[in-house]
Amino acid sequence: MASTAGSAEELRVPPPEPHMHMLRRSPVLAALLAPLLAGPLVTAVPPAQADARCHGMDRVHVPGAQRQVAACLEDLTTAGTIASGHTVPAQWSGMQSAATRNPSGVPGIQIDGYFRDDSAFNTTHGWNHDSQFVIRLPEHWNGGLVVSGAPGNRLQYSNDVVISDWVLAKGYAFASTDKGNNGTEFYKDGRRPGDAVGEWYHRMAQLTVAAKATVARHYRERPRRTYAMGVSNGGQLVRWVLENRPWLYDGGVEAEGTYWPSDNGPNALVHLPVALRNYPEYAATGDPAAHAAMIEAGYAPGSEFLWDFNYHYIWDSTQRRYREEVDPSYDGDLEAGIPFCESGTPDCDTDYRYYTRPKSVHQAVKRNSLDGRIGKPMISVHGTLDSLLPIKIHGDAYYSEIRSRRRGHLHRYYRIEGASHLDIEYDMFPDRMRPLLPCMRTAFEALERWTAPRGGQAPPPSGTVPRQTTGDVANTCSIG
Repeated sequence: MASTAGSAEELRVPPPEPHMHMLRRSPVLAALLAPLLAGPLVTAVPPAQADARCHGMDRVHVPGAQRQVAACLEDLTTAGTIASGHTVPAQWSGMQSAATRNPSGVPGIQIDGYFRDDSAFNTTHGWNHDSQFVIRLPEHWNGGLVVSGAPGNRLQYSNDVVISDWVLAKGYAFASTDKGNNGTEFYKDGRRPGDAVGEWYHRMAQLTVAAKATVARHYRERPRRTYAMGVSNGGQLVRWVLENRPWLYDGGVEAEGTYWPSDNGPNALVHLPVALRNYPEYAATGDPAAHAAMIEAGYAPGSEFLWDFNYHYIWDSTQRRYREEVDPSYDGDLEAGIPFCESGTPDCDTDYRYYTRPKSVHQAVKRNSLDGRIGKPMISVHGTLDSLLPIKIHGDAYYSEIRSRRRGHLHRYYRIEGASHLDIEYDMFPDRMRPLLPCMRTAFEALERWTAPRGGQAPPPSGTVPRQTTGDVANTCSIG
């Protein structure tokens, strides 16, 4: 990556936590990747024209980064970074509706780099190094910072359209991490089952600390407010840091976060095999028993028209990868199972029964679980038609857990009627759905008011937001 500020700065940093970053197994079976979750990566970043506006380039410094490269850009939003090579569109493909409108024209400084790590799944910029991050410092700063982590198994630019563009235009500095391991083989990272996911939490907190110091050095003022924001697995990170590192933030917004309950309740490894076993029969014959099994597992009545897309592109690969992360012994020497295997096939994930697995598997899940003890205000939004992380299992259950821990006064939860997991699904069925992203943005503005320094305004009570059918559905949402 080239830079108008000179070559990348190599820094001495402390070694990573001992349980992170060791490759657990060598590949023996190539994993499948849905088109939505991968794409070609750029291998270099062309230099931007230096601008007098970026007079603070000499102060750009990310504490703890092993490599960092700064560039002065005319536009930090995707309208500019696509052309300059400072984003990778494949990383955010499918997350937003084609009708989404985003702001542009935000000049400032972008810093790309990575923290020390021994794994090398992330090939962006030809670095072949994990724990990559991006930090953006707008010229006109409002005093705030928004930190995010990649959804799914995507990379550091995956939130550029859904979060970065929008918060930059509001004046926030922005930071995002690849979570330390990514892609279809993320489960190879770490010494113990569950370590790869555990690293995600560490990298989110690490980037927050470094970004706050970077912002303070650049603007000569500490950020007055810092928010966590994320989608799906990125929403899981928001939940975890507000439970375990709340002092780093003023609040957070999470959309459709993944819920791994601490009490061994239903999770993705419980409901996904049910879908894999029963959907083919339901699709072929309309079998009422197969349909009933899926509804009982948590899939929402009325979401049936989305099941075919999820079956062919998401359920199978998600089940096999996450099962391999916490339960690698299930399929013996195989790596992440057999794609789309029929029930009865030896070592088939379709027949996986989480509750019958050894105690060690449940312990691996529990190490990365959530307990609802949030320490700062958080707003959650979740689509009622979500067919990857069904709302009953991942949204409703976490809402109840927060209240059981007596933290309800710090939480608002909005069930968005007609929204699903990926807003590209809205583009497939606009007559039946609405996108989730506009509601996430509305939630963020509600969080801003809630956490205002002088007498914040509490958001409306938690509840279900009726599906919007008129107006600019792709860009507006009312949670009032």
